[in-house]
Amino acid sequence: MRHAVLDWGGSGEPLVLLHPNGLCAGFFDPLARRLVGDHRVVGLDLRGHGGTDQPRTRADLAYAPMARGVLGVLDALGITGCSIVGESLGGGVATIVDRERPGVVRRLVLCEAIAFDWGAGAAAVAGGDEGRSGNFMADLARRRRAVWPDRAAARARYSAGPPFDAVSAESLDGYVRWGLRDRPDGQVELACPPETEASLFEVSSEPEGAESAFAHLPSVGARAVVFHGDASYLPAPWFQAQADAAGVPLRAVRGGHFFLQEDDDRAAGLVREALAG
Repeated sequence: MRHAVLDWGGSGEPLVLLHPNGLCAGFFDPLARRLVGDHRVVGLDLRGHGGTDQPRTRADLAYAPMARGVLGVLDALGITGCSIVGESLGGGVATIVDRERPGVVRRLVLCEAIAFDWGAGAAAVAGGDEGRSGNFMADLARRRRAVWPDRAAARARYSAGPPFDAVSAESLDGYVRWGLRDRPDGQVELACPPETEASLFEVSSEPEGAESAFAHLPSVGARAVVFHGDASYLPAPWFQAQADAAGVPLRAVRGGHFFLQEDDDRAAGLVREALAG
């Protein structure tokens, strides 16, 4: 499987950026450009996203095969040790990278990571009784508009409502540039098809998804930092349990699920502090 990579260059220890479900490495563009003075910054599109190949089967979207894809990219780039910033889905996958190859991840920065022990109460967000599939987020993803006349039209619509109305202009520009692909008819379409995004929401709520990442947190080898947004739609107790499992304090940040893209200068400071601490 071919993986697309953005390599911003820079010097110092490699820093790998893993993105949320439905997005792409380009969503980190403003953050990456602020960190190249401290690290060699690399972002990769997880399978089914951006320029990376689509999964051949639904099983390819489980966290372990996705993590092995990340390790394959590290091998191709000659990276034998790195820090990882994993946001949302990327945080869950990053945790499994640590499990699959102990020692390769030195510092693990989890930003609203999808690494949970699904129990009673999780259904309100991840499952629930409403919707055709029984997974509310998957149903929303399947209704997502996939084709736009051009990038300007898509950007205008995204910037007008949640969640992208809260992110910085630079971060949204990065997503629109790399998260949409050109079509032969002159229009543009989502590089991550709605069905792939929906399937990932479903897989994340299954044992080979968020539960597998949560189960590894007590034995994670990397030095971990756990962040959550104080206005996130995901409940704070889930992240407290995540931090407790990893044996680290929970760090609340002003903002929502994508707090890392809401203020680019603040995000760079948070990452620097987390990696230096």
